[in-house]
Amino acid sequence: MTATIPIRLAHSPDSDDLVMWWPLVGVSGPGETPPGPVIETGGFEFELVARDVEELNKLAVGGGERSPRSRSGLVEGSESGADARDLYDCTAVSAGAYPAIADRYAITRVGGSFGEGYGPRVVVREDSAVREWGGLRGRRIGVPGENTSAFLAMSLMLGDGEGGRGFEWVEMLFSEIPGAVARGEVDAGLLIHEAQLTYAEMGLREVANLGAWWEAAVGGPLALGLNVVRKGLDEEHGAGTVEALSRVLSASVEHAVNVAPEESRRYLQLNKGDRTEWDDPELVDRYLAMYVSGLTMDMGERGERAIRELLRRGAERGYCAAVEGIEVV
Repeated sequence: MTATIPIRLAHSPDSDDLVMWWPLVGVSGPGETPPGPVIETGGFEFELVARDVEELNKLAVGGGERSPRSRSGLVEGSESGADARDLYDCTAVSAGAYPAIADRYAITRVGGSFGEGYGPRVVVREDSAVREWGGLRGRRIGVPGENTSAFLAMSLMLGDGEGGRGFEWVEMLFSEIPGAVARGEVDAGLLIHEAQLTYAEMGLREVANLGAWWEAAVGGPLALGLNVVRKGLDEEHGAGTVEALSRVLSASVEHAVNVAPEESRRYLQLNKGDRTEWDDPELVDRYLAMYVSGLTMDMGERGERAIRELLRRGAERGYCAAVEGIEVV
């Protein structure tokens, strides 16, 4: 392994991802120079980048970046197409996107998110005629991306078993979905991130909890988000680089969750932007307890089995490519 290895680490902008990785660079706010890591990074130097999870999915797959000016479509440029496939050395992706990148990325044991009897919600307006999830079939639903695990799970719930999804969908940024439902622009919305806990404030009503549906229908946790690393790092910097990086990432999550939780909360406050929901410490604690769990610290065989089962069922329905095996480091 070479002396100093720069690592570009991309993550989603929700609170669980922000909490996990700040020890790699230190606590700072937007526009501030990070003071430096608070854990031993083993010669890795990190740059953290927060982006919408579907943007990260599409960049990893190589399909380009969704424009923030549009609710769907791609923009071409320096971070699109084949040149973008290895833009980040370590990145958050949805479990549903992993089949498209399994040849180039390994999954880290740390940093994943799983729904253990809970998960992404599908919501409607309070005055909607839809009363339960079966009523969503044929409806127009706002979704946070076609590559997301939430979209895959909803397809498995509503699909006809012959490749049909069972609903119409409109891709949009995750943060735009509650408002689009409230304004009647879509019949329902598929919610991820903290909106899973705040939708009622906008007069919305839950008709499906995908994690609860999965546990009842399939059993076990629902695999949602993954943290992955480029396998090519071993070729570029020496054998064992990927495993060494995974160990550093594990140390980061351990420090953020078990050693310095108050610093984690301070980091969230410094980087909350316009997310006023983060001013509610009880809500933040509830969300972190859901998605920074024991499986996040180390997914183990239970987490690996959850990933394999989601992807197996997705491939059987024709919703994603088949994966012979998943590589976890």
